[in-house]
Amino acid sequence: MEERKKIGILGAGILGTGLAQSAAASGYEVVLVDVTPQALSQAPQELARSVPLQRLLGGPAIRLEQVLERITFTLEVEALSDAPLIVEAIPEIWEVKKAAWSRLGQICPAESLLASATSAIPITRLAALVPHPERVLGLHFMNPVPLKATVEMVRGFHTSPQTLQAAREMLATLGKSAIEVADSPGFVSNRVLMLTVNEAICLVAEGVAAPEDIDRLFKGCFSHKMGPLETADMIGLDTVLQSLEVLAEELGEKFRPCPLLRRMVEAGRLGRKSGHGFFVHPGLGGTP
Repeated sequence: MEERKKIGILGAGILGTGLAQSAAASGYEVVLVDVTPQALSQAPQELARSVPLQRLLGGPAIRLEQVLERITFTLEVEALSDAPLIVEAIPEIWEVKKAAWSRLGQICPAESLLASATSAIPITRLAALVPHPERVLGLHFMNPVPLKATVEMVRGFHTSPQTLQAAREMLATLGKSAIEVADSPGFVSNRVLMLTVNEAICLVAEGVAAPEDIDRLFKGCFSHKMGPLETADMIGLDTVLQSLEVLAEELGEKFRPCPLLRRMVEAGRLGRKSGHGFFVHPGLGGTP
């Protein structure tokens, strides 16, 4: 994998674009695929915002032009077929994931490593859709990807030690370390985080506290850099809802999404990606 510094990414949302940025800044050739033209056209705009910000915050001294010239933007899933590592980063909708992984299984050779950045769906279920499931693992990157140095690496039922080691070596070239966990719905991070976020949303719905006060409590009392509702806005409220729905199906009623969350998603208030969620995000579609 080190000889062929190439990564394929399926999904040009916030996470997929952030991973493309990290990989390109680390010298990788990146193929970024999305079947939605709008998502693909927005990715360079997100990079134009994110690359200078990463540099200001102490990241690599790399210019936007250098990042963009290392990324191929395409609607063709087949363009992933010669990448030694492919990371799937599409929405948390099982039927969409199922179709995508079935296609990857058809076009990717047996030696390609296949990773999912899913935040909730079990890795073993995805691995069952492709030949050679031992080369499948979970790489749960956190947003914003260029600024997060730790990745939750998920070991599926069939994942081989060689696959895990190859992924660790690749992550090291991105300046990231892995914490290995066993396969389970939501893994460790989202199984805990989504409960916290959902309860925080319920507190807003019940009028117990305003969003800014809930987040101030978590930052002031527990030294969290971000509160649960800021975190939800950053992740995307639609992604939070999808993750909770998966967890509720797999683990039961305690993960049932708060009705307020569902109403906000239906209203198009998705957080940072839409400019307005629990907070307004000026310059990203929100009103200053």
